[in-house]
Amino acid sequence: MKQLNERQERILLSLKKLDFLNRDQLMKLHRLGKKRNANRILHDLSYYLSSFREGYQAIYYLNKEGREYVNSQKVRKKNSFVNHVLMRNDFYIFMGFPHEWINEAKVKDSKYSVVCDAWFKKGGLYHILEVDHTQKMKENKVKVAEYKNLYKSGEMAAHFGYFPKLIWITTTELRRKQLTELCKGLPCTVYTISDIR
Repeated sequence: MKQLNERQERILLSLKKLDFLNRDQLMKLHRLGKKRNANRILHDLSYYLSSFREGYQAIYYLNKEGREYVNSQKVRKKNSFVNHVLMRNDFYIFMGFPHEWINEAKVKDSKYSVVCDAWFKKGGLYHILEVDHTQKMKENKVKVAEYKNLYKSGEMAAHFGYFPKLIWITTTELRRKQLTELCKGLPCTVYTISDIR
């Protein structure tokens, strides 16, 4: 196993943290310059990375050697959840790579709990991210009801001094309208993917 330079290590660590990244996302995260340069850098890391094509993009993730290099236990494989993860990562980049960012975090008080897509801190305040890629609006409705329970119980607001803002990222204007309607009464903002790319 050869010793990697600092930038190469940072690329592997970002894949450890974010699971799957496409080339454009890696270019933004690591300032890899033009596509040709990015392709060369990623090619040099091919011993540590696996990739597959999704539309016009190559999606990268850590293979066995990459996981060993950055001490990651989490095995990633191509699955139907990949586009969901890429949307979450687009939002992470849009937010300016928050230092405090936890994927699949449990948000709870003494009575209610919900697993959010990401829990992060921005501008000194905590936020909750939910990604609406292809799930049924019925599932979103259930999740929003869980957040409303947390909001009404007041424990989180008492703990933080505020209720963390719920942020949704979705695919279309219609879904934005539906989610905005569902979240009435909650501190909530809904973005579409075109707002943040």
